[in-house]
Amino acid sequence: MTPSCKTGPSVRAGRHNALMGPDKPRWRSPLRGVWLTSVLGAVLLATLPIVTLTGLLSYIAYGPRLGQAIPADVGWLKLPTFDWPTDPAWLYQSTQGLHVGLGLVLIPVVLAKLWSVIPKLFIWPPATSPAQLLERLSLLMLVGGVLFEIVTGVLNIQYDYLFGFSFYTAHYFGAWVFIAGFVVHIALKIPRMRAGLRSMSLREVLRTDRRGTRPQAPDADGLAPADPDPPTISRRGALALVGGGALLMAVLTAGQTIGGFTRQAALLLPRGRSYGDGPNAFQINRTARAAGITAADTGAAWRLTLRGGPRPLVLSRAALEALPQHTARLPIACVEGWSTAQTWSGVRLRDLAALAGVPAPASALVSSVERRGAFTRARLQANQIRHPDSLLALRVNGAELSLDHGHPARVIVPALPGVHNTKWVATIDFEGR
Repeated sequence: MTPSCKTGPSVRAGRHNALMGPDKPRWRSPLRGVWLTSVLGAVLLATLPIVTLTGLLSYIAYGPRLGQAIPADVGWLKLPTFDWPTDPAWLYQSTQGLHVGLGLVLIPVVLAKLWSVIPKLFIWPPATSPAQLLERLSLLMLVGGVLFEIVTGVLNIQYDYLFGFSFYTAHYFGAWVFIAGFVVHIALKIPRMRAGLRSMSLREVLRTDRRGTRPQAPDADGLAPADPDPPTISRRGALALVGGGALLMAVLTAGQTIGGFTRQAALLLPRGRSYGDGPNAFQINRTARAAGITAADTGAAWRLTLRGGPRPLVLSRAALEALPQHTARLPIACVEGWSTAQTWSGVRLRDLAALAGVPAPASALVSSVERRGAFTRARLQANQIRHPDSLLALRVNGAELSLDHGHPARVIVPALPGVHNTKWVATIDFEGR
């Protein structure tokens, strides 16, 4: 798919002038044409809405109705909100894993699609009619939006905040720029995509080797070169290259969500593939040291304060251990796409609510010993408190929580975003109906 650098003919009459347009020497690959562009476009048409929808679901899972989604003020771009479900327990693990995983897998497809239309990106003048102007604006929003979402998303996964602004805010508004461009572009281009898919037979393409590969005839969109070079790869080879790149990306990243033996192949995991030995040997998003947690904060003097009833109730860790304990195997999933399922033991949140004097809680504000950071507290909705597997966990996999995993106590709730499973819990304020 490497373009040729041979010298070609001058721009033909009746075509757009171009800075590096379709008639310029460097854009002479015979693979370019409406068929290849339409095939790649069809793949993205089927998959990018899934990435978009799961991303918007992640925003809803953060609880905008409870005032804790980022960004909080989105103006007229508000999403319909609802009580985020607690069943199945793996709901957020699957939606966010799909959002990040599929987004990474599609990077080779997006790049191939941009390669297939790159001559169109440099035409000048960019538009000669109102319809063309609308098309160019949608293209700018589409290309700019998808590249912005990919770059900021990958940097967030790697914890490289080079951009100097809030990832959550930028990614949310960037998504809406992409959505607007995507919808308009599809409305304008889908008839041409259908025609492009019919312009060649997929079966014939898959049967044709490099020597039999022929360029498509020049088209109204100017995708096919007027003076193509000989092919250096067949169309089926190009599809295999793109598909192989997507498959390789899946192999190198999917283990962070799927786990098990697939984690050994996930070489691109930012948190590594091994976390040592023992019951606490699993992923840590924020260490106690990074959070500024000291021994004085979590030692023998630590107390849990429950509020909401007639008067506050203060409990030591020994008092919590003396209460009825419950064990559940639950996943914890992070916005970066990683997840892990562990066996947690502790006191049910609904039992703590009843103990505090709020037998039918509408919400609960959980606050951490941690003093700084965007997620030092989280508000839980009623179904998250009442679920029988929602715990103030004291142990994991049969052992006491390590300090990095939230000792002396942490929240673990089914299907809740990881950052809202507050560690180093200091107070829980229950609110009745």
